[in-house]
Amino acid sequence: MSSVMAWSLDARTPVRLLKATDAPPGSVLLAEDGAVLPDAPARVEPFAAPPLTAHPVGCACCQPRNPVSIALDRLFLARTRGEAPWFTEVVAIVRTEAGRAAIAAALEGDSVTQARFRPG
Repeated sequence: MSSVMAWSLDARTPVRLLKATDAPPGSVLLAEDGAVLPDAPARVEPFAAPPLTAHPVGCACCQPRNPVSIALDRLFLARTRGEAPWFTEVVAIVRTEAGRAAIAAALEGDSVTQARFRPG
């Protein structure tokens, strides 16, 4: 009998949603405006959560792109240009349910974000 092993390599950067107290020192943070931040992060990329509406976050009629996707773009480009330390994960800190929903919407519905990042 032949056995075939399926390999899977996901090189996208994981985005983990954590409390500020659980973020490791030196983390690269994606932080909702006004969220409590941990001590000594390597970099903080802020985003403003859109208000909760009947439309999905980032729908074409309300705004062109989710603010989390835009913030993750800035982080990706800063790492690529050497303006931020190299990171292998992003720690997301939110203060509202709208912030949590915006992160989920970016990771699930924005094709550029999905190509670079994954839920972690």
